[in-house]
Amino acid sequence: MTKKIDTEEKVAEASPKKEEAVKEEAVKTEAPEVSKTEEAPKAQAATDSDSPKDTKTKGKDKKPQEVKVKPAQMKEQPVVAEEEEIKVVDRVVHISRVAKVVKGGRRFSFSALVVSGNGQGEVGYGLGKANEVPDAIRKGSEKARKTMIQVPLKERTIPHDVMGRYGAGRVVMKKASPGTGVIAGGAVRAVFESIGVHDILTKCIGTSNPHNVVRATFNGLEQLQDTGEKTESQMTL
Repeated sequence: MTKKIDTEEKVAEASPKKEEAVKEEAVKTEAPEVSKTEEAPKAQAATDSDSPKDTKTKGKDKKPQEVKVKPAQMKEQPVVAEEEEIKVVDRVVHISRVAKVVKGGRRFSFSALVVSGNGQGEVGYGLGKANEVPDAIRKGSEKARKTMIQVPLKERTIPHDVMGRYGAGRVVMKKASPGTGVIAGGAVRAVFESIGVHDILTKCIGTSNPHNVVRATFNGLEQLQDTGEKTESQMTL
């Protein structure tokens, strides 16, 4: 009986020891699996941080900073454009309405005489025709800017007296002293204001048709010569 009791006690003592050993083995087998699962995303994050893609993205992030460092070039461009621009002013001298009689009534069209100048010695004139007034003015302005001429000036007036002729019209132009102003009619005044002349005496003879007066004025302007250049050439001779 004593032997049976001893064996039962040994079995009872051995059974909890086996259970503890089994639990420990189970914990050991589960622990590395958890550690592997935790280490996997860490390893991926480390590889992603060391990958060349990040270096490329970092390089891309730095490029806009280098572009932003160049504001001076952007500011210089409009300044150059302003210096190159020449302001040309258009002046409408005369607008006439033309009626064409056709079957069923009349058809109206318009013609506009326009003078364009920059106020620095350049001036031109043009005649535009269209069914509407704005279109006629636009066409006249385009023609005037294409046919601009350079007029020599002496301070605020013309260098010498001259007479322009066109058809039956004549325009006498005389230089004037400072403070005289522009003494001229409507068509001739528009021409000299576009040129930039402030002191001059003019007189229209023979006709008052604005088309002929403007063309006679341009004929006289083309005859003008710079007296300073003449004196220099005479000095060299």
